[in-house]
Amino acid sequence: MKGILGRKLGMTQVFTEDGNVVPVTVIEAGPCVVLQKKDLQNDGYEAVQLGFADKKKANKPEAGHAAKAGTTPKRYVRELRGVNLADYEVGQVIKADTFAPGDIVDVTGISKGKGFAGAIKRHNQARGPMAHGSRYHRGPGSLGAIAPNRVFKGQTLPGRMGGERVTVQNLEIVKVDPERNLILVKGSVPGPKKSFVTIKTAIKSGK
Repeated sequence: MKGILGRKLGMTQVFTEDGNVVPVTVIEAGPCVVLQKKDLQNDGYEAVQLGFADKKKANKPEAGHAAKAGTTPKRYVRELRGVNLADYEVGQVIKADTFAPGDIVDVTGISKGKGFAGAIKRHNQARGPMAHGSRYHRGPGSLGAIAPNRVFKGQTLPGRMGGERVTVQNLEIVKVDPERNLILVKGSVPGPKKSFVTIKTAIKSGK
């Protein structure tokens, strides 16, 4: 298991050797700093804590935690589980070349917020008849049985859409640019431009 933190820069396209066009997402991956190593004896689980992007204003606990790793406070801090702790040391710098073209990864981010949305947009429900005789067009549909005198939990109703933690699995890395700390991932990843993402080795790739 490998991983790195980064920032989504946007989408573009590249051409393969066969001349095919491949849509890719450009991610500024690293450099990341290992802030802490967690083990079974002290923390009850094994993980590596990574930090990415300097934080301008940090409180004393954040500054002291980063000082132990010999770095500045970081804005984006995440833990990676399932890694080999022996391969990491506190203060170690992880760059984009930790991955190579052809690797299969999972990318996690916060999806774009859509605001308040109706049932058709939010849950892909079908609309009612649009003819003049119909009085039902874009409503939420049936709310279930009438006997309980309440709406059951989990009904697909209008509400806030987006802004959730989403993981897209089994994306292929098309290109890695270590000099500019860029990773090009085939397809789209969650979140708007300049949002933070986590790239990890895929857990269901089958390779």
